[in-house]
Amino acid sequence: MVCIAAFIILCLVGIFVAFLSIFRRDIGKKYWAVFKKSWGCVGKKVTLQKCETNFKDDVKNSLLSRVILKHPKWVKPLGIAIEVGSVLIVLITIWSLVEAVKALLALWVFGTCNVSQPASCALGAEVCGIDAEEPKNPLEWTGRWFSEWGEIFANIPDRFHSWEVEDYLVEPYSFATKYQDGKPLAMDIFDPGCTVCVQSYRNQKSSGFFDNYNTVLMIYPIQLPDGSYKFNNSDLIAKYMHAADLLDTEYTGQILNRIFTESNDDGIMYQTVLTQATAADAEKILQSWLAEFDMEKRKISELVELAHSEEVDQIMANVKDMVENKIHAKGIPTLLYDGKKHNGLYKAN
Repeated sequence: MVCIAAFIILCLVGIFVAFLSIFRRDIGKKYWAVFKKSWGCVGKKVTLQKCETNFKDDVKNSLLSRVILKHPKWVKPLGIAIEVGSVLIVLITIWSLVEAVKALLALWVFGTCNVSQPASCALGAEVCGIDAEEPKNPLEWTGRWFSEWGEIFANIPDRFHSWEVEDYLVEPYSFATKYQDGKPLAMDIFDPGCTVCVQSYRNQKSSGFFDNYNTVLMIYPIQLPDGSYKFNNSDLIAKYMHAADLLDTEYTGQILNRIFTESNDDGIMYQTVLTQATAADAEKILQSWLAEFDMEKRKISELVELAHSEEVDQIMANVKDMVENKIHAKGIPTLLYDGKKHNGLYKAN
């Protein structure tokens, strides 16, 4: 293990030596001689052959040469420490490589390098993550680590899958703007409380995305492992929008547009107003909007009753199943268009 650990360290040091050798070629020559000796030893070890170069002893002797003269009794324990340290260096290196491969595969498959905490991945698309429950003990952590590998491999076919919007519709549904014949379908999966969804929606609107596609709105409030929702009142807003769809109205798109693009008289975004309000106040705001949109009082009462019905609860359960188990979204927003799944923030061209 000592020669392998030394080889790993030499590989890392080589980055700095390469720079220094520009000014001091003798340093580069000395390093290269040691590196070749190290590589020869590692090559033998990898092929299960005996190391002929005695590189392990050279490394240990060079590290212990000063100790032998001053503290002879320390040689044996320090030799053991070097062996243990070498094993740790090799194990950490292997672990790092495995984690790097896992992160890259997850990034390719899901658009995030962290399967369980998608938003924490700096390399992935900007999303409001659908987070998994934090493991409570080492056994759960180990189980989740292996289950993440399983998720990655199970969803690799998604990269080669044709994502047709018609296959992922959940009745009833509505469109971001008025439906127009002849335009292709797209799907926008969003959470009313997600700030990334706001910017994504605005980018879609400003770039003409909604003019080019009949965009289906799939309202998906992110639910936490404990059953609560990630954003306050996002489930209530979703219920009102699903109820509006059940009544076959065109108010869903209007509600969403107001939440994501408009502000109140104090200049506070309506999304912020709703997520900071109590459930009762949020309902009053939504009902006042419906009145502004010229919905009859009788219809508003019917919509409120529907919003709190088992029928809407079942629709929300169907949407959750579709998003998590069939579309395999790891973060919101997620868009489907042109036969592909697009993870995270939509960036206007």
